[in-house]
Amino acid sequence: MDPSPSINPWLAGNFAPVRSEDDFVLEVEGEIPPGLRGAFYRNGPNPQFEPRGQHHWFAGDGMIHAFFVDGGRVAYRNRYVRTPKWLLENAAGRALFGGFDPRAADPSVVGKDNGVANTNVVWHAGRLLALEEAHMPFELDPGTLEPRGYVESYRGRVTAHPKIDPETGEMLWFAYSAGGWFTKTMSWGVTDASGRVTRRDDFEAPFSSMAHDFLATRRHALFPVLPLTGDLGRAMRGGPPFAWEPDKGAHVGVMARDAGVGGMRWFTTEACYVFHPMNAWEEGETIVADVMEYPVAPLFPRPDGSTPDRTPARLVRWTFDLAANSDTIRREPLDDLPGEFPRFDERRAGLSYRHGWFAGQSDLPRGEGFDCIAHVDLATGRRTLYPFAAGDSPGEPVFVPRAPDAAEGDGWIVALVYRGAEDRSDFVVFDAGAIEAGPIARARAPRRVPFGFHGNWRPA
Repeated sequence: MDPSPSINPWLAGNFAPVRSEDDFVLEVEGEIPPGLRGAFYRNGPNPQFEPRGQHHWFAGDGMIHAFFVDGGRVAYRNRYVRTPKWLLENAAGRALFGGFDPRAADPSVVGKDNGVANTNVVWHAGRLLALEEAHMPFELDPGTLEPRGYVESYRGRVTAHPKIDPETGEMLWFAYSAGGWFTKTMSWGVTDASGRVTRRDDFEAPFSSMAHDFLATRRHALFPVLPLTGDLGRAMRGGPPFAWEPDKGAHVGVMARDAGVGGMRWFTTEACYVFHPMNAWEEGETIVADVMEYPVAPLFPRPDGSTPDRTPARLVRWTFDLAANSDTIRREPLDDLPGEFPRFDERRAGLSYRHGWFAGQSDLPRGEGFDCIAHVDLATGRRTLYPFAAGDSPGEPVFVPRAPDAAEGDGWIVALVYRGAEDRSDFVVFDAGAIEAGPIARARAPRRVPFGFHGNWRPA
């Protein structure tokens, strides 16, 4: 049966928050490879209190779930990210902020920091950083997950999807609505391998868009501005803060990394949406980008509040010809399996690559989550997958190399899997080159880990 209309779907099932902060030693089945030593961190929204207003999944408080792997053993720890918002609400004993609905906030917090640090967690230059769309990175202790606070050197908001250049060690990043909510100002920035912010430049996009992710190659950065638009006036009139407006089309700004935002060139195509790309690289004067493309943005309505048809994302290749007179993006489907959360061997970030993995839908109705993990070999076009049992749902698959100098794709895939029949979760390990064989090990959590967004591996 469908849930009662009074139940927000983002607060039900495995989207519902867990509000305990726990430390467990997990039971392991199978054998964790001896070479797999380090920590897997996963971030996701987990409201501390019953939300105010029309709650959206993207607006919950960040919670880090950490799996520490060493000597074949796995220990688990979860903690809220104690942002200024979390601290204010914790002291009050109730929700104070309104998420995406500016009218729902308590008057006592108008104008105060509302960061939730709930989308990604990355390791760079000796820092563990929790990230989201609209605030500076929030640093955490990598062992205890205790808060260390915002990294002020970023000088304003940064999105959740930086790219780490494997050749220079630089972390490349961007921000949308950099001039304030729903403005069309965007930023581009660079943090060097030591953790020092060396650059932050602003530029104007064609319109205000939820630009969730971007792409970077050895020589270029690409900024998708797609027609999931933000509009403060619409929100204040009671309409959706973000809405699907396909008439605006799809735009991608292409910038040479060594030339800056003044040389931005905008390419266009028909309306589509991308939350997450896989990778991008250059072939002479051509840029090639593989992305998970939706015909229509999911999870958000039209400006009038009506809901578009839900159509899943599939892996599509975008090609940009920098030498041509045309600014049209060429688009070519690569695989027909619906999916999301594409990952690859990030030692090949910004470079040509062969192997990719994603969470897929092999036997589910549209929009009903994921039931498999897929591996695509882009050299042969072959796709393999591992389907989970009915009711089980995997999250983002993260690649871990077997050794720093291992061949591309030689290593493991780690992921979280929700076990629907038992209402709990497992940390699972696959041989990255043999996904279809199933997990080689799993560590059983005694309770569930709510569905979330992104995670990353920190080597021991």
